Amino acid sequence: MKPLSLLTVSSELPEALAPLRDLALNLRWTWRRQAADLFRSLDPHAFVESGENPLAMLSQVPAGRLAEAAHDEAFLARMRSEMGDLGTYVGSGRWFQRTVPGAQGHGEGSTIAYFSMEFGITPTLPIYSGGLGILAGDHLKSASDLGVPLVAVGLLYQWGYFSQSLDRSGWQQEEYRLNDPSQLPVEPVREADGEQLTVSVTLPGGREVTIAVWVATVGRVPLLLLDTNLEVNDEAGRAITDRLYGGDHEHRIVQEIVLGIGGVRAVEAFSALTGAPAPTVFHLNEGHAGFSGLERVGRLMQGGAGFAESVAQVRAGTVFTTHTPVPAGIDRFDASQLRGHLDADESGISRLIPSLPVEAALALGIEEGGDVFNMAQLGFRIAQRANGVARLHGAVSRGMFQDLYPGFDVPEVPIGSVTNGVHRRTWTSAHMDDLYKKALGDVDISSLQDWSALSTLTDHELTETRDALRADLVTMARRHVKESWLRRGADEAELAWTDHILDPRALTIGFARRVSTYKRLTLMLSDPERLRRILLDEERPVQIVVAGKSHPADRPGKEFLQQLVQFADDHGVRHRIAFLPDYDIRMASVLIAGSDVWLNNPIRPEEASGTSGMKAVLNGSLTFSVSDGWWDEMRDDEAGWTIPTAEVEDQGQRDRIEAEALYEILEQSIVPLFYERDARGMQRGWMTKVRSSLVKIAPRITAARMVRDYVTDLYLPAARAASAFTADPALAGEFTAWKETIQREWHAVAVRGAELEGADGGAVRTGAEITLRADVELGALRDTDVLVEAVLGEIGPGDEIIEPQLIPLQREEDGRWVARFALTAPGRVGCTVRVTPQHPVLASRAELGLVTTA
Repeated sequence: MKPLSLLTVSSELPEALAPLRDLALNLRWTWRRQAADLFRSLDPHAFVESGENPLAMLSQVPAGRLAEAAHDEAFLARMRSEMGDLGTYVGSGRWFQRTVPGAQGHGEGSTIAYFSMEFGITPTLPIYSGGLGILAGDHLKSASDLGVPLVAVGLLYQWGYFSQSLDRSGWQQEEYRLNDPSQLPVEPVREADGEQLTVSVTLPGGREVTIAVWVATVGRVPLLLLDTNLEVNDEAGRAITDRLYGGDHEHRIVQEIVLGIGGVRAVEAFSALTGAPAPTVFHLNEGHAGFSGLERVGRLMQGGAGFAESVAQVRAGTVFTTHTPVPAGIDRFDASQLRGHLDADESGISRLIPSLPVEAALALGIEEGGDVFNMAQLGFRIAQRANGVARLHGAVSRGMFQDLYPGFDVPEVPIGSVTNGVHRRTWTSAHMDDLYKKALGDVDISSLQDWSALSTLTDHELTETRDALRADLVTMARRHVKESWLRRGADEAELAWTDHILDPRALTIGFARRVSTYKRLTLMLSDPERLRRILLDEERPVQIVVAGKSHPADRPGKEFLQQLVQFADDHGVRHRIAFLPDYDIRMASVLIAGSDVWLNNPIRPEEASGTSGMKAVLNGSLTFSVSDGWWDEMRDDEAGWTIPTAEVEDQGQRDRIEAEALYEILEQSIVPLFYERDARGMQRGWMTKVRSSLVKIAPRITAARMVRDYVTDLYLPAARAASAFTADPALAGEFTAWKETIQREWHAVAVRGAELEGADGGAVRTGAEITLRADVELGALRDTDVLVEAVLGEIGPGDEIIEPQLIPLQREEDGRWVARFALTAPGRVGCTVRVTPQHPVLASRAELGLVTTA
């Protein structure tokens, strides 16, 4: 019979268990095993049914079990211990406080505001799609571990990113699931009157959009999440924060307005409400948050500063990280769309950002030609410090954006690099974590840089752990493949075979990432028959587990995915290759841990960094990769295998050559080593390679190392630069006036002549001193306005100086500029003289794009 009415029944938490809610709301439980185990022990069934979401599970635990736990002294003692540990963790000084001068009093330790379109912290907060979000989540966790004073800003999506399934033909299907804030580990930020904190932005036509502010607590780090799904907004306004990376360009623009402009306003309101220091440094994780810089410029102008002065001050405290090595990965909008959203009044001032001159602001991001606004270009123009996410990616980015710095060779383009890392405690399996503790001790590994003690792990210990992790992966894969086939329309009676796919003892290769064409998911299928023979070898079988989503609008990526799925569906190989739909953090943690080898074969150099392989390394997996991203700078023959890059322009030919290399290394090196056993049955050679990977590679790929690099190389210099403007209110005006003078008078700067003394006939002995004299004209500029340098280096192709050494020249009494130096290495050396602007505010000699050479 049908019910008369429907009721939702939930349990109420007894007062004695109230601390459980506080534990659930601090996401440190996602990387602290003891806290997660505490929730699991309360009710294992409810923990699983809630999707391992402690906050959601508390209302699902039967009242009887809650009453029992409220009187269980052993459980209460564990709960109190976890609360005490969390309190100590949050309240004690850590690496940042011990290392940075003035950090306790917020001197150089002023707050960093970190903006990102997505954050991958836990599946229970589904506001991420892939690598960018996972990287951002790991950044927050490690900043928390290290005590870095950081506040993060993102969006609270109503639907998040899509859940992936397959149809019968293997074509990707997308489904969106509603996020209920009451079931998410977030809380409304409350004002003094108890109302939720809101800020607003004004869109064209005077349409005001109200933005609610939520907070997710990530250890020590507050993550502010912005939400427009409010009754006070119209339908279009409520839909702004609907989906991650959904909609058209217009939708993306308003999302980025909310993130950047609304984010700055939310951070300011949050700081005022909580008494936390206002951020000194703003870190833009990709160009999506570029509008935050324009908002800050407008705020300074409201206080009476000019546009150029405001840009200079904002730039000083801004860091921009670019994540794409290909132009197609950059947000580019029609300039007229941006002009419409900035919404100039009769005097040309923006209605969206009060006091901001629209055309001057647009010029920061307009590409040559004037029709396209480039968010990456805005990032570089609004941030004084910029970086790529691996050493190779930094070099590629310098080439991509060289035109922004005319006159300078690619190596001097002011884009550095901080290689990505992964949060060790999040991505290290429990089995492997026990080995870390055994070898290194139960210490704060986030600050430990010497992991050589891992070399003491025995073959037996590593074999036992690796076998357990591989078995876990096989169990998970069998479950997911069966569930996938049921969703594809298969009958359970025909799926008995899924209980026996994969072999917990066979060499297992993992491949999981976003499915886009440059990542070449199907390179392994270049010779299907050869791959089939490798998989089905009776004595030395190989199995492959694949996962990954393709963007809903990426049809070529979906075609790659379908091709792989259809191969995996084949009756002859389906027990040796499996595709697992709906890749997320939870699946990743098992897949990366259980794979013996992690395969990565993008088109070099189109992989910015890639972090999935890093996670695998932490679990004793070995790397099998193209020399791209992070592996390009860390590759080691003792710790993995490198697929050589074919130096040919035709992509089809390149794929064939590199696929051949992949098969060859797999058949001749990887498979034989995995199945090689000594007299005791141990994989001595394989485990030697695993130990080498753990000792040499693992310490370099942690997010703790990454965040320390950001602090040292970017955050602290940016904080000092920003503080200089705060300490001296006249500095912005003085610097702007200086820059205008430099740009106006630079045409008169010239190097009229240069001569070398001590080089007889163009030859010189190694170690002999040479004197370089140059005649330099500066016009109306002063000596202190410029840096005159000798540029020395080997002569490369095209008779260009390569890897130059720069030696400053000094003005002598006769008016000439002089430098004395010795050359220590034999060979052909080129020498010239150049002049660049110099000022204490400049972070790079290339910043103004002005250079004069002899």
